Amino acid sequence: MNIRKIKDSLAQQAMLFLSLFVISLTFLMALALYQRSTPALAIMSLKDLIFSSLWHPTQGQFGLGSFIIGTLWVTAIAMIIAVPLSIMTAIFLSEYSYRRLREFVKPIIDLLAGISPVVYGVWGIIAIVPLVRDYLMPFFSSRFPFFPFLSDNYTGYSVITAGIVLAVMVFPIIISVIEEVLRTVPLEVREASLALGATKWQTVKYVVLRKARPGIIAAIILGLSRAFGETMAVLMVAGCALHVVTKSIFDPAYPLPALIANTYGEMMSIPLYDAAVLLAAFILLVVTTLFNMLGWGILLYVERKGM
Repeated sequence: MNIRKIKDSLAQQAMLFLSLFVISLTFLMALALYQRSTPALAIMSLKDLIFSSLWHPTQGQFGLGSFIIGTLWVTAIAMIIAVPLSIMTAIFLSEYSYRRLREFVKPIIDLLAGISPVVYGVWGIIAIVPLVRDYLMPFFSSRFPFFPFLSDNYTGYSVITAGIVLAVMVFPIIISVIEEVLRTVPLEVREASLALGATKWQTVKYVVLRKARPGIIAAIILGLSRAFGETMAVLMVAGCALHVVTKSIFDPAYPLPALIANTYGEMMSIPLYDAAVLLAAFILLVVTTLFNMLGWGILLYVERKGM
């Protein structure tokens, strides 16, 4: 009996140690990135590094402002496109579709999450770039010539292109989480609403969605985290033009992940170059970690509360 207790205690302690080790990896990564980026922080304040748009490594200027702006532009466009479509799709799958149709569609949605970002990038180049260059930009130029979102960029490699590709990439996680959250809303709540004379859509709109609101917010945050940290697909379709501050959805953008992937390992002979790039990686890690913790925290709260 004592041997069994000893084995059980050892197994428990081993699993606890392994769990703490996995959790600590994030903090170790953040610590390593911060330590490697301190030389850049020694010559420029964090405020100047984040808000300055002057990126001239040969002159010791490492402003990340334009890259942060590009990241925010691309992420915002992706979420504006993805959120409404994902919510409507999840509502259809959860509330309106037949069981066989749902069982057919859900594996396809899950398949989208497993496709390599490089494939999305190639798809963006051969499909979305020509669409933006040959149709969207001429359409807005001819009908809204004075609108501030227009640009002289006609290459198709732009914020809107990267936003469309990213939106497709975040569809699976947002749809899957929202659909699961909607299905956890008790059936009795729906039946009570219908018994009071509400229509199916009124029940979904005023009862189900309101009950599932925290879970929907969590799904959006998780999708935002995925979009914020995506690298390869954005690198291939965003344009990535240096010394360009993005002011239009048709302007090229240079997001932080693309900067890290495109420049780290090159020009390391320039002093502090690697420190500035690693600082960008540190900022990206902190932001995505916070988004993920917030999203999963909300989901755990919803699960424990039991809707």
